[in-house]
Formats: sequence, structure tokens, C-alpha cells
Amino acid sequence: MTPLDIPVHNVVSLGGVTVGLSLAVWDVTRWWASHKKRLAFKALRDLAPFVLCMLYGALLVLSAGGLIGAAADWSLWGTNQVGEVALVYGVGSTSPGVTRASHLALTPGGHSVVIIVTVIVAAVTSRRGLRWDFVRGILAGISLGLASSIAGAVGYIAAPVVSTAGDYVTGLL
Repeated sequence: MTPLDIPVHNVVSLGGVTVGLSLAVWDVTRWWASHKKRLAFKALRDLAPFVLCMLYGALLVLSAGGLIGAAADWSLWGTNQVGEVALVYGVGSTSPGVTRASHLALTPGGHSVVIIVTVIVAAVTSRRGLRWDFVRGILAGISLGLASSIAGAVGYIAAPVVSTAGDYVTGLL
């Protein structure tokens, strides 16, 4: 249990990974089709918000709990359910658990970075309105952040980097 006694489950199924990868493929495919020079700065700049939102979503699901962690956990549960319905009723498959065996957790400095980035996302969306590409990226990151496969590399790479940077900036190192 977390300090607020909000239960945290943090279990991702194959259905959740399927939804996360589907959301990522949606935006990457649309980006790919709309740019002829894909390695040009302008083309990469157009992909950057999605990638940053995906990293942010992975950090959210790695949060220890609280209100933000509970919202991420609820979102993970939702993507697991949607993916399970798609796999079971759509193609007749099963949806086993694919959660990483070694759970990465953010340090207190990493949690402060999550709060700061949450404020940044809130500021951007309050100025420009709700952006569905942000929502898709964040949900993709939440769905893939705990996966044990290459899809989970987002969380595996982002957690130590953000935790170290947060600890360094806040003076915990």
C-alpha cells in the first residue's frame, strides 16, 4: 500500500502491451507517412512530442503511488482490459502477464521530476487544449513501461536516468 492507502497493482498483460504498441504504431505510422525526409530536423521535431509523452507515461507507471501513481495504475488496468478483450474476442487468443520480474522504482528525486513534468504537461495542455497525440503517447508509455520485452525498454532506460538527474538536481546525491 502507498502512503495514501491507494492500492497499486502495476501488472501489465499481453493485452496492455498490445494496446501500447498499437498506440505507438498509430502515431509513428502517421508521422512516417507525412514526411519524405524522415531524418531531417523538422521531421524529427514533429515526432519529439510523442516520444517525450511516451517517456513521461513510462515514468508515471513507475511512480510509487499517490494520486498520480493511482491514475497511471488505473490507466494501465484500462489498457490491459481493452487489450484482453481485443485478444480474446477479436482473435481468440489469451492475454498472459508480461510484467518485468525486476521492478524499477523511482527515487525521491525521480518522483520530483515526475511532478515537475506533470506541471509542464498541464501547462502545455491548458494553453493549447487537449491534444490526443499527448494522450496516446502517455497511454503508450504507461502500457509499455513495465513490460519485460524490448517494448519495456522505455521504462528500463528512463527510470535510472530520471532518478539520477532528479537526485542530482534536488541535492540528494
